[in-house]
Amino acid sequence: MVPQQMSAHCWYVQGLSALGSPKNQNFISNAGFVVTGDSVVVIDALGSPALAERLLAEIKKITPKPVKTVILTHYHADHVYGLQVFKDQGAHIIAQQLGREYLYAQTATLRLQASRTDLAPWVDDKTHLVPADEWIDGRQERTIGGMTFVLQPVGPAHTPEDLAIYLPADKVLYSGDLVFRSRIPYVGEADSRNWIASLDKLLTFGAEVVIPGHGEASHEARKDMELTRSYLIYLRKTMGQAAQDMVPFDQAYKDTDWTDWEALPLFKAANRMNAYNTYLLMEHEKP
Repeated sequence: MVPQQMSAHCWYVQGLSALGSPKNQNFISNAGFVVTGDSVVVIDALGSPALAERLLAEIKKITPKPVKTVILTHYHADHVYGLQVFKDQGAHIIAQQLGREYLYAQTATLRLQASRTDLAPWVDDKTHLVPADEWIDGRQERTIGGMTFVLQPVGPAHTPEDLAIYLPADKVLYSGDLVFRSRIPYVGEADSRNWIASLDKLLTFGAEVVIPGHGEASHEARKDMELTRSYLIYLRKTMGQAAQDMVPFDQAYKDTDWTDWEALPLFKAANRMNAYNTYLLMEHEKP
């Protein structure tokens, strides 16, 4: 875990392009932090308490300023299992209000129970889900330590509660999982149509740097956002046509040309599932 500085104030640590495991402590997503005039703002909390402790230690090597704020891009496990560490340090946690639907749903409870086995000892009986201190609705501009943070809801897309964070002074965008760089996105049951619309919204910021939820940060923000966008459009086009023509999924998947994507990390792990979920979505999606 080596923090990388992307602008005068903005940093991030990069998770592995892999599935979570005991070997990697569930370090499969990125987290960012912004050093303001009086404190540090952390963006996402990583996938285990141990990782959050490591991140705190790295931040302290860079600045003695305390972490007073944590902003969540969404409530997926690999981004929030470290939250309790920051909460114990007294940080104020901010998230988009729809995150409550996941946080208090059986899905989150069952996922944590499974993770206590699958990710032991890094996720264990002491690991717990932490609610935000402040649930926001709608776009907001916050001044923290003399710096402006634009908090832009962009869901439902990857999740209902997707939240992007833009730093106008540095022209840096923390996109969360709306952008997956150098790897196949995890689409799951996402609203891919709105995800594409959300990416169009993010492109209007004119960011020079995008720090994605997964993968290396980019100084070619537009190019990399458009890569995720192009993948989603291709899934919808190919699987949508197959669903419309009532071609069985297995045949549709076999007949689809995946040449542009199959060299990306996690293609084998994620692409078929992404295609299947998109096929099901397009069967029922209204024009």
